[in-house]
Amino acid sequence: MESLGLDSTTIEEREVATDDSAEREGFAGSPTIRVAGRDVQAPGDEATGLTCRLYRLRDGRISPLPDPADLRDALVAATAAVDPGEEMVGAGRDAGTGRAEGPG
Repeated sequence: MESLGLDSTTIEEREVATDDSAEREGFAGSPTIRVAGRDVQAPGDEATGLTCRLYRLRDGRISPLPDPADLRDALVAATAAVDPGEEMVGAGRDAGTGRAEGPG
């Protein structure tokens, strides 16, 4: 985030503790990482719930974390959508403990 001029202290963590809240949040498992309210890798047909999430890296491998290039692209896209002088809100990540960022 710092390499893009973003303040990493603006990360918001949200706890998703029940299946009902997972459904309401569209939580596809831990970790769910969203930037400005958008999932960095759309979960597609994955069910929501309190489970471990897997991501597909750009080279095709499976990973417990999204591809770093997907994270960077999401941050770049979100900053491009913000007016100059306005702070980007809603850049969030899941800490791997059932937490998900919610809408900015």
